[in-house]
Amino acid sequence: MAEPFYITTAIAYPNGRPHIGHAYEAIATDAIARFQRMMGRDVRFVTGTDEHGLKMVQTARDAGRDTLEFASEMSSYFKDMCSKLDISYTDFLRTSDPRHHDASQALWKAMEASDDFYLDRYEGWYSVRDEAFYDEKELIDGEGDAKLSPQGTPVEWTKEETWFFKLSKYQDALLTLYNENADFIQPESRRNEVTRFVEGGLKDLSVSRTSFDWGVQVPGSQDHVMYVWVDALTTYMTGVGYPDTDGDYAKYWPAHLHIIGKDIVRFHAVYWPAFLMSAKLPLPKKIFGHGFLLNRGEKMSKSTGNVVDPMELAELFGVDALRYFLMREVSFGQDGSYSADAIVTRVNADLANSFGNLVQRSLSMIFKNMDGKLERYEASPADDELHATVRIACGTDLIREFGNLNFTQGLDAWMRAVFACNQYVDEQAPWGLKKTDPERMQAVLMTLFIAIRDLTIAIAPIVPKSAAAILDQMGIPENERNYAALENDQWFPASVETGFVISKPVPAFPRLELPEGEGEVAG
Repeated sequence: MAEPFYITTAIAYPNGRPHIGHAYEAIATDAIARFQRMMGRDVRFVTGTDEHGLKMVQTARDAGRDTLEFASEMSSYFKDMCSKLDISYTDFLRTSDPRHHDASQALWKAMEASDDFYLDRYEGWYSVRDEAFYDEKELIDGEGDAKLSPQGTPVEWTKEETWFFKLSKYQDALLTLYNENADFIQPESRRNEVTRFVEGGLKDLSVSRTSFDWGVQVPGSQDHVMYVWVDALTTYMTGVGYPDTDGDYAKYWPAHLHIIGKDIVRFHAVYWPAFLMSAKLPLPKKIFGHGFLLNRGEKMSKSTGNVVDPMELAELFGVDALRYFLMREVSFGQDGSYSADAIVTRVNADLANSFGNLVQRSLSMIFKNMDGKLERYEASPADDELHATVRIACGTDLIREFGNLNFTQGLDAWMRAVFACNQYVDEQAPWGLKKTDPERMQAVLMTLFIAIRDLTIAIAPIVPKSAAAILDQMGIPENERNYAALENDQWFPASVETGFVISKPVPAFPRLELPEGEGEVAG
């Protein structure tokens, strides 16, 4: 039986359409999910939309819309984004779903059973945009006498009756968690930030609101709805069937990995484990806070007009090109920058000119010079050396780095193997061997065929459709497109025996061109 692996994105707040940050997180999480499937794991992958909270009420009201109707429309854009970007989720959850209300109320009752709630009045600073409470010492100065959150968002003084969660009770337990499990929060910079925050002292957390009713009702308190982050975080357990603790929950919980933006690490690394400790439920194994994407090095904002629609980028450059660029160019965990010319430059250099050209000319020579047939061959030392180089890059280095979420380093290793293959082609010059040494030509082309198969399988989590198209052209069966297959030396003789014939190959990675007016689309 395959070992389970449960991964989630953050649950996106759909008060606006998806932006490039949402696309980046979805692509990165999907690449991890696909990688784990290819490693033989039974992957559960959950994403969705966090539709409650005051911000949604205000945004819908400003648009003259019913809140649920508005949330349904906006949520559909996120689901469409996932479809467009080939995000292979298992379940797309909406916090407005009845099953999620049931899960959130069950978690609340479990926390209540630990005597961790008390009723009081909240007076303090609240950011509607962040849906977050802030202490006075965390605020920064804005224009005039205005106060802003640490994220630079407006805050307002709030007074209302609320249920409080005894967050302070879990300060020592959280610090012990961080100290004893260095991998719980990654990368290390995020762990250090969270540790310092908790060491500075935790105050009890307001976890209900009475000023609006759009949310999950607090059990036994009909005038209260849950603070949006309580029910948003519970989505991760809704995704495995909670409060039913058999079935999927027993199989997949605790989550192996929450992929989130660095701006919401506190909610996931402080509040979420504290809630679960209170409910006496297992904690997730790892929380990874990725960085921001910057448009030509600048943070995106509507005021500067550099907010980018990821669907336009995917339409302009292709889904796999966009996926590859983001995973190759941005060191996972750090901030990264992108632009239309950067995408074109990187994709053309790596995929079109290097790998795509290697695939196209190799398969074309097999089609033209060998009638598309695969043949057995005697390997030379040069052939064996190339096989060893590709196997180490794809079967060892890339797998190790992808497993550690080091995508840039993994793709660096992959590119070294691509370069080695292109150098081999130049040195062996198979186009000149057809007349002088046809047997050697066949050996060279078959060596390349095997190397391309390995390179394509290795890169499949990043460029799934393009990889599938190449492997289809090569006649590689669906059940042999995983990392275990890289260790199988018998697949090639079996392919020869089946008599598979390559059809005229179709280019997988055409060169990209900068579109006219690209500055309007991508900075």
